[in-house]
Amino acid sequence: MKQFDITILTASKFLNPTKIDWYIRQILEEDKFVKEALERKNLKVIRTNWDNPDFDWTKTKYILFRTIWDYFDRFNEFLPWLKKVKTKTKLINPYSTIRWNMDKHYLADLNKKGINIPPTLFIEPGDDRSLHEIVFQSGWNDLILKPAVSGAGRHTYKLNQDGIAGHQSVYKKLITEESMLLQEFQHNINTKGEVAFMLFGGKFSHAVLKKAKPGDFRVQDDFGGSVHEYDSSPVEIAFAEQAVSLCDPVPVYARVDVIWDNNNKLCVSELELIEPELWFRKHPPAADQFAETIIKTMKS
Repeated sequence: MKQFDITILTASKFLNPTKIDWYIRQILEEDKFVKEALERKNLKVIRTNWDNPDFDWTKTKYILFRTIWDYFDRFNEFLPWLKKVKTKTKLINPYSTIRWNMDKHYLADLNKKGINIPPTLFIEPGDDRSLHEIVFQSGWNDLILKPAVSGAGRHTYKLNQDGIAGHQSVYKKLITEESMLLQEFQHNINTKGEVAFMLFGGKFSHAVLKKAKPGDFRVQDDFGGSVHEYDSSPVEIAFAEQAVSLCDPVPVYARVDVIWDNNNKLCVSELELIEPELWFRKHPPAADQFAETIIKTMKS
């Protein structure tokens, strides 16, 4: 097999799709931006699915996680593969960063270092309290319930004191298998939306504003959310860069999702260091900035 400098990873269903809708088109476009930017740096680049059984991972110097947007549904397969592949090649970002960022307990780590996050309760597997008990003890009226390991809005529910009963059964099933988060709902998400800040080597590149469709709270385009250009303020950029600076090591690439909390303070809702959508299609020069950061990493 030919030797490659970088292998861009996707999900098998996104590798060579026969039916291309708007969603698939965006994925192909984003991966193309990255591949072509790296190739302009004279790197030998290939794109394949992370679960490709025929690929020899010793034949690539680095692997770059991009559109692997099935790993959180196949975590029991993905984690053993990840542990194995890290012995065969190098990862951008590194293994330690990926493992830390997989589990939303990282939010507690950031909070301990002074980063504002939504008020959050972490519920561990085997907790025998009912959802009603936990919600009552929180004292919050509107809440978000979601797994500690998830993506694309998987098992993410908005509930209030009156809607607890309808979520008890799914909560009971989930808490036997995985950690969960209960967060106070931040109402500004419905009016101001959520800003995604893209950073390479810890430095701000560009940002987009994500807004949920009317009547929903989820900003992902999977659920009808929309993406808009956004002119970031110096204060907002400094907040995003501070959050990333607290990671050890500072990640090669990062996306910081920021909202305004119920006190109108900047607040990190998610820190994406594994396979974040980076919206190169909204700011094409960022692909070259990304490639330059990767080159520096390879030389260090």
